Amino acid sequence: MRMKPFAIVVAFALSAAIAGCSTIGSQIFTNNYGAVTDAGYQLPRIPIEKVPYKYRRQVVNYDTDEKPGTIVVDTQNKFLYYVMGGGEAMRYGIGVGREGFEWRGTARIAVKREWPTWTPPSAMIKRQPELAKFAGGMEPGLTNPLGARALYLFNKGGDSGYRLHGSPEWNSIGKAMSSGCIRLMNQDIIDLYDRTSVGAKVIVL
Repeated sequence: MRMKPFAIVVAFALSAAIAGCSTIGSQIFTNNYGAVTDAGYQLPRIPIEKVPYKYRRQVVNYDTDEKPGTIVVDTQNKFLYYVMGGGEAMRYGIGVGREGFEWRGTARIAVKREWPTWTPPSAMIKRQPELAKFAGGMEPGLTNPLGARALYLFNKGGDSGYRLHGSPEWNSIGKAMSSGCIRLMNQDIIDLYDRTSVGAKVIVL
């Protein structure tokens, strides 16, 4: 049986959406989560098929008065937007602070680090004494909580203590379970890191 032209168009559109190639008004980078060798570290493939489409890196329509290069973090919906201009933004899925560790405000990126050292704050060590062994800093690596990259947020008072960072826990994206920092999948934080400049404005809603 021959399909009518309209039916063919609809079938093609559905197949493209299912494949994760594109959606109306967006471009999804589903194929960009494979294994990566970075600075001598072998990042494993993320089983992206287990991550909801909405949390995968994608270009979306985004109307804002903020200038290109600005980062807007929507903690309620678990999205981070990198403003690209022209009414578009790169959107990433994120994990956010659990109850009691949420925060809001405006900051700037003062420092960027590849494969950063993680040093738990004293308050965290007090809550979790087993972390005392990392008081001098945890070496970079695949199990480091800051992942492959970290962007350090400063405000008028100096270091806010909060970071935008990678995480080996890809299944935490879309959830509220961190100690206040904003986490992305490692492949996503690498992409964001390469786009972002020191001094960039960060708005956390």
